Amino acid sequence: MIIRVKRIAIIIALVVSSLASMAQVSVEARIDSLEIVIGQQTMVTVTATAKEGSQVQFPTFKPQQMITPGVEVLESGPVTTTDADNGFCHYQRAYTLTSFDGKLYYLPPFEVKVNGKGYKTKSLALKVLEIAVDTTNVDKFYGPKDVQDNPFSWDDWSSVFWLSLVMLVIMAITYYLYLRLRDNKPIVARIRIVKRLLPHQKAMKEIEVIKAEKMVTSENQKEYYTKLTDTLRKYIEERYGFRAMEMTSSEIIDRLTESQDHQALNELRMLFQTADLVKFAKYSTLINENDMNLVNAIEFINKTKLENVQEEVVEKPQLTDEQVRSVKTRRVLKAVILLSSVVSAAILAYVVYSLYMLLA
Repeated sequence: MIIRVKRIAIIIALVVSSLASMAQVSVEARIDSLEIVIGQQTMVTVTATAKEGSQVQFPTFKPQQMITPGVEVLESGPVTTTDADNGFCHYQRAYTLTSFDGKLYYLPPFEVKVNGKGYKTKSLALKVLEIAVDTTNVDKFYGPKDVQDNPFSWDDWSSVFWLSLVMLVIMAITYYLYLRLRDNKPIVARIRIVKRLLPHQKAMKEIEVIKAEKMVTSENQKEYYTKLTDTLRKYIEERYGFRAMEMTSSEIIDRLTESQDHQALNELRMLFQTADLVKFAKYSTLINENDMNLVNAIEFINKTKLENVQEEVVEKPQLTDEQVRSVKTRRVLKAVILLSSVVSAAILAYVVYSLYMLLA
């Protein structure tokens, strides 16, 4: 008897526990609109109320799956959770439905599983309305239209047109400048490196000419002394940097007195005095006197020459004013041609892109 009472008590406890558990979970389905037009959409929201942390599984439908013949599911939304009172939560999921047949549909209950146990919602109804067509007045309906082009809009094409025109003008100017640049031949200014003869080298070369012409023994002593003194004057002028060709013999000696050996200047003074007597006083010298003056000239050059002097000189050509203007003009033409070419290329790229967007 006691064992039987215990079994009855256990069964009663299980039933009460099951009822309590069922009271804690509730599911419901709500539809946004009970009536829709063919092709219109409506949304069904399924809500499950259960304890927080419960495992809730909503029904899953594939896109365009029929929930009932004639009604298809377009989309199943995500599961959302909101807090409720006393440790409960509301679990929700929305389904988007549509239909293309006009009639009244019965939507079967949605089954939601909470912690592995299934709970069904109430069934819903959906009425799909058809569009009324007046078949008695067929003339007011028109057949399908052919494919038509978009109407021409000047606002869409104006920027492309004007930019294309500007590009053509710039390209014409660029071509004209190119012809100007081609016809205006460049000024080739080559820098030359010339090997320069030093003053003493020039003087010794002229003295060698005097020797080769045997002017020392010539009867024309005036010509001999003229060439010899002119050679010395040129040497002194290049060596010391004053105008010896325009100075008298005494003036040249006075300028050289401060920096030269007095013995060498005495010999040079005697040479200039003899030359002045021959050229202006018709003085006749002896052959050995001519030889001595030639040797004195060579000795003076050798004593005063500068050896460590740069023998190569860089000669830069001097351009005329017209040539300088020509060079500047070519530089300006090149810069303008380069700039206009870049601008033309940029405009062309923009025009091509705009045409592509308009015709796409």
